[in-house]
Amino acid sequence: MTLFGLDRFLADPQLRRPLAGKRVALLAHPASVTRDLTHSLDALAALPDIRLSAAFGPQHGLRGDKQDNMVESPDFLDSRHGIPIFSLYGEVRRPTDAMMQSFDVLLVDLQDLGCRIYTFITTLRYVLEAAAQHGKSVWVLDRPNPAGRPVEGLSLRPGWESFVGAGPMPMRHGLTMGELARWFIGTLKLDVDCQVIPMEGWQPDDAPGYGWPLGERSWVNPSPNAPNLSMARAYAGTVMLEGTTLSEGRGTTRPLELFGAPDIDARAIIREMQALAPAWLRGCTLREVWFEPTFHKHGGKLCNGVQFHVEQSDGYDHLAFKPWRLQALAFKALRRLQPDYPLWREFAYEYEFERLAIDLINGSPLLREWADDPAAAAADLEALALPDEQAWEAQRREFLLY
Repeated sequence: MTLFGLDRFLADPQLRRPLAGKRVALLAHPASVTRDLTHSLDALAALPDIRLSAAFGPQHGLRGDKQDNMVESPDFLDSRHGIPIFSLYGEVRRPTDAMMQSFDVLLVDLQDLGCRIYTFITTLRYVLEAAAQHGKSVWVLDRPNPAGRPVEGLSLRPGWESFVGAGPMPMRHGLTMGELARWFIGTLKLDVDCQVIPMEGWQPDDAPGYGWPLGERSWVNPSPNAPNLSMARAYAGTVMLEGTTLSEGRGTTRPLELFGAPDIDARAIIREMQALAPAWLRGCTLREVWFEPTFHKHGGKLCNGVQFHVEQSDGYDHLAFKPWRLQALAFKALRRLQPDYPLWREFAYEYEFERLAIDLINGSPLLREWADDPAAAAADLEALALPDEQAWEAQRREFLLY
């Protein structure tokens, strides 16, 4: 049985003893729940030895109230517990001095998806930096990385840091939030009191979950468009669709597991992908689909598209499935079939107005330039990504807890 950091913290008074007499705050979101699906804020408030003084919500809010990117959450007073709830995705992204004065110890209980672009990682970095500045303590109640240990993608290049790029790691980083905290502290050389309450029994290389304890824990959306484990597994690739004019499935029941548009030929794209790099399609079945988003890109229009199915007849192969390469290949296939297609979306993305969203997402222009170059082959992208992936696997080793 897998025990998350929150489970252990709630069950063991000895773990909580150092917090006696201290003001405790919580950084959490909708998936911050116990095994019986009690929200961590409510579970902590029920402990007689914990003095809750405040709580923080990341993007989409503490309770998950906001649907899309760049839709902010306000601060408010929690009527149930009588404490202030501060938004770290509203007027500010970093906690203010006043917010930092509301607690002595911050508990971080965030379910990540294992992808660099997921903004909870950046929020973790920001609160660690603020805690170092203000002499506060941070305790990370660790949770699984549902995408498991595999590493994939280009590393973020210097100067490309943003709210969707907290540091020079590949798109699929293979770390838990507790391990990421250790990495941030080590690489940023932060002088901060940070404790990680590790999980017990997490086996990221074990079937069938490969990162997520299937059959033990219910899946709760950590953000509105993260509805299931298949999405979490595909997200390190499909998130790139946010930087394009293609629908990523927002406004459907399978967001970020498919892509499409009214003016593409999905069957031709699949054939082209199979011809260009068949090895990149391992661990996944591509299926032509038709869908009509109820909102967001191409809302109300019939789209032809491709869905990624990661569950095969013999299960999920987490080492074979390469979502970042798969989605990059789809871009390349579309470029070859329709060279003038207006693929890259020019719009403000996570409060960046000057640089293309696709480049912010990838942490450099390299992937876009590869997709747009008619002479560039799959081997050329492999030659760029593989050294980054190998370097990251070596670098992250000292920060692993499991």
